[in-house]
Amino acid sequence: MRRGRRGRRINRQLPFNLRAHRQKRFSNRRQGKLAPSIRANRQLELRVVSELTKIYPITDIYFEYIKADVDLTSGRKGAKSGKGFSPVMVGQKWAIEQLSQLATVHTRFGWQTSNLRKHLRLEKSKNKAEQSPESHANDGIALACFQFLDYLPFHTSNGHGYDWKGYVKVTNAPFAVIKRPPISRRQLHLMVFSKGGKRRKYGGSITRHGFRKGDLVSSPKGIGYVSGDTEKQLSVSDTNGQRLGQIAVSKIQLIRRSNGLIVSH
Repeated sequence: MRRGRRGRRINRQLPFNLRAHRQKRFSNRRQGKLAPSIRANRQLELRVVSELTKIYPITDIYFEYIKADVDLTSGRKGAKSGKGFSPVMVGQKWAIEQLSQLATVHTRFGWQTSNLRKHLRLEKSKNKAEQSPESHANDGIALACFQFLDYLPFHTSNGHGYDWKGYVKVTNAPFAVIKRPPISRRQLHLMVFSKGGKRRKYGGSITRHGFRKGDLVSSPKGIGYVSGDTEKQLSVSDTNGQRLGQIAVSKIQLIRRSNGLIVSH
């Protein structure tokens, strides 16, 4: 009923900002909502950059800003399906705000990255399941080269146009895959009370021996990451998640605490 009365009160011949309606008392959307899965991916990127700033004196960061028309209902010829685009587009502004606290952030569009990558003669593979520089690293290399190259106009006696100005030499570099430690989250609702009214331990990132899952450790079977524990032992796995063995805690030495990243070459 109230909705009907409001509809009769509003003069729809006027622009929206001139219509009679109650103004909002306060803004209850001061922070943009970010889906947990998207936030986790952005935080992983931020964590990698934060670790790199501890090793290298990073002063500038180049960020590819993706801007795709994914509204198929618009009827525009250039509109595409949101599949593959939407998850990447979400959270870009949040990521740029966070990265700007570490260094100066410059944004480039995808077509600019593509042009420079072709100028540097770097190949690109669209198969993202392929773990190779062509599928994951070459775009990043091209973005970083914007610090030393730019597409600028020129004028000569014979004509005018645009050309790349500057110089950069791309050399070979090691390729590494960075991922999160595979941690099972606690599922207490699935556990059944054991004798004494206590549930068995399941999931979580803390072991009962003072180590955390993802800690880099040295063991008799090699260097690996803590992946689990038993009453007297720790499970140590390699970078691919393959278990090296269950080893007594007394034979394990901590190399580095977990920073939420696992690097495999």
